[in-house]
Amino acid sequence: MSDKIISIEDATKMITTGMTLMIGGFLAVGAPNTIVDVLLDCDIQDLTVIATTSTFADKGWGKLIAQRKVKKAIVSHIGTNTETIKQFNAGEIEVEFSSLGSLSDRIRAGGTGLGGILTRVGIGTLLEKDKQKVIVDGVEYLIETPLRADISIVRASTSDENGNLICRRSTRNFNTLMPYASDICIAEVPEIVKLGEMDTDFIHVQHTLVDYIVKV
Repeated sequence: MSDKIISIEDATKMITTGMTLMIGGFLAVGAPNTIVDVLLDCDIQDLTVIATTSTFADKGWGKLIAQRKVKKAIVSHIGTNTETIKQFNAGEIEVEFSSLGSLSDRIRAGGTGLGGILTRVGIGTLLEKDKQKVIVDGVEYLIETPLRADISIVRASTSDENGNLICRRSTRNFNTLMPYASDICIAEVPEIVKLGEMDTDFIHVQHTLVDYIVKV
């Protein structure tokens, strides 16, 4: 058996207080919900989570917010999670809003070593506060900084024993992007096949980006 294949308990032990996590999925769809559910029982807090949204108070990683394990969320919106809204309005959680397109490019910048991205999104709004600006060909842009995480937790449909991932249908979202921008990548998968059984034309995440595999 590959030494990349580990138990869910060993995977969650790597996640400690104060870490920055990237969690794949959109809302609770195509997300590593099994690993998240185990994290609920772990003695961790003060997490920073980078994700598409804060999902729901009772679904996906939003349950970590409901248990007050998250100090900061970097997301595109929080409107579906009543607990995030409640804590945000009370000043109990920090939320950094980033449009979905900017969020994906900031993660991509973090994974490829770029110093940031230029975007028009947020010009003339509260989002431009304290951010650098640059003028290119007479057009003003905001400079959005790159994003990286200590650990990314992603969901894939299939992995081989070496960690090559196939993300089918709903799992083909930020799960294919986040492994590039984290120091450690943990993939949650329902199916693990032997090396060589995959059609390499359909691999979405290469094994060099995946450190650990958890079968769920």
